[in-house]
Amino acid sequence: MIIPTLTTDRLILRAYREDDAPAIAALHGDPEVMRFLSNGEPQPSLADAWDHIAKHLGHWVLKGYGKWAVDERATGRLIGRVGLYDPPYDWVGLELGWTFLRDAWGKGYATEAGAAAMRWGFETLGANEIVSAIHPDNAASIRVAERLGETYLREGKLNGKPCKIYGMTAAEWRRLR
Repeated sequence: MIIPTLTTDRLILRAYREDDAPAIAALHGDPEVMRFLSNGEPQPSLADAWDHIAKHLGHWVLKGYGKWAVDERATGRLIGRVGLYDPPYDWVGLELGWTFLRDAWGKGYATEAGAAAMRWGFETLGANEIVSAIHPDNAASIRVAERLGETYLREGKLNGKPCKIYGMTAAEWRRLR
């Protein structure tokens, strides 16, 4: 499976590498970054980071799409992750998600990376709908979803916890472009 590399003005979305584990551990080890994700607990270990990388590389192999590591083009530094996820069990649909280092917040990176991933999902993958499951209190991610053109669809549950589902169809995406 060849994972495509996407390039934007400021970012490179690329396949995870094994040597990304320390950067992923730092990202997942920040309590503020993790506040609205998963169980809300930091996961700073290299073992957890390696498991994350292996899981998402495996998703690409099994499903033909997945999450990318996001590098800042100017520095080459891994600053986050973005992409599509839809495991074959109780999930909300083809989900677009993003997570960035705290020092990358407020720069428009999540919107830039999310737009590239969404475009790939609709144009290359041929998705009919893409959704984002967002913790009800995560106002920053709600703003990113809205900047991407997603609208509020419904209340949902993800990993047994309430979330808000934002999303758009391919037809809506084409109209906005």
